[in-house]
Amino acid sequence: MTIPETIRRILVCPRCHGALVDEGDAADVGLACATCAVVYPVRDGIPVLLVDQARPR
Repeated sequence: MTIPETIRRILVCPRCHGALVDEGDAADVGLACATCAVVYPVRDGIPVLLVDQARPR
C-alpha cells in the first residue's frame, strides 16, 4: 500500500472513528476497522472511506 505515513496517522473509520489498519494481500488491499469489523477498499493507492463501500471483515 502506498499511503504516506503522515496521511495514515489521520485516517479513521468514518462510521465509528476507530483506528484503521492495513489488511489484505497485493490483490485485495484495504484498511480494516476492528471495532466495526469492516474493510474499506484502497484503489490505486487512494483509500475509499465510504461506509457503503465497506465490506465485512
